[in-house]
Amino acid sequence: MGMTAWESAVPSSAVNEGIMPRMGYTILAVIIGVFSVCGIVLNVAVVVVTLRHRQLRQPLNFALVNLAVADLGCAVFGGLPTTLTNAMGYFSLGRVGCVLEGFAVAFFGIAGLCSVAIISLERCLVVCRPVGSLSFSTRHAVAGVVAAWLWSFLWNTPPLFGWGAYELEGVRTSCAPDWYSRNWANVSYIICYFLLCFALPFSVIIVSYTRLLWTLRQVSRLEMSEGGSTSRAETQVACMVVVMVMAFLLTWLPYAALALSVIVDPDLYIDPVIATVPMYLAKSSTVFNPIIYIFMNRQFRDRAVPFLLCGRNPWAGEPGDSERETTVSSVSRSSKVSPGSSQTVSPGSSQTQD
Repeated sequence: MGMTAWESAVPSSAVNEGIMPRMGYTILAVIIGVFSVCGIVLNVAVVVVTLRHRQLRQPLNFALVNLAVADLGCAVFGGLPTTLTNAMGYFSLGRVGCVLEGFAVAFFGIAGLCSVAIISLERCLVVCRPVGSLSFSTRHAVAGVVAAWLWSFLWNTPPLFGWGAYELEGVRTSCAPDWYSRNWANVSYIICYFLLCFALPFSVIIVSYTRLLWTLRQVSRLEMSEGGSTSRAETQVACMVVVMVMAFLLTWLPYAALALSVIVDPDLYIDPVIATVPMYLAKSSTVFNPIIYIFMNRQFRDRAVPFLLCGRNPWAGEPGDSERETTVSSVSRSSKVSPGSSQTVSPGSSQTQD
């Protein structure tokens, strides 16, 4: 879509009313507004409680906090502007605003996606120890955080310099990488972007959690003398993995499938309203991520919930918390991959050696 076509697409709200009724834009504004505000509140809570409590500033928590920062940026620079443009019924921020919004959402979104992959890789390294007796330290945690931001920056800046582009998407109230242009420069960029910014993180997540579950399964066969405690740990971690992978697929797979479909079949027509659903699902990850990765973590939950509820914590003193906190740690120790290690991969853990 060229500049002239873009300009003709956004001169007034009347243009977009041909795509969807004005009420539809209002409903979208309310939906994305609620998700954005909730995402901002939850992720700010994670950052604030981390700064306030030294116990949370541990290496295995760095990627979790980094995910919260990325989601916060996506909600502020993507969710709030999209709420505004939907409320107006058309994209009112101009061409420069489109490029800036598209870049910001993609930059923070891919950084968050890479953080999810790094979280899965770190948990695999801590429990499975595929590289021997390497102790997970602050240096490794910082390297993972830096790698997530550099990787996202590397693959989201090319459209600013002509390789690819940021254009209006869906019902034309938000911007994203241009999936529709058929010139070779744009198609080559989108293919690389899809493979390296979605397929690669997804592969890391699947391989890491598969290795983790396999390790737990092997250990459980050797630990029947513990009265089945390892089997319970295996079940808990398996459920956690299923939740994480399903959340990833729910929020990102529809968007990636939409982009891939347009690339594979240039003549494929997708109704703008239908095309908007995967985009909003991807943006909803700013709410799901802190709930799944942070508030399922007991250390964070015990501090973040009172922060959000003015000192009250409905989950305080839950029966069995201590057992859930240590089951996977016992699995890690029993596997004899790192004697004395107390790391755990469950959402309730964040202890590590520094």
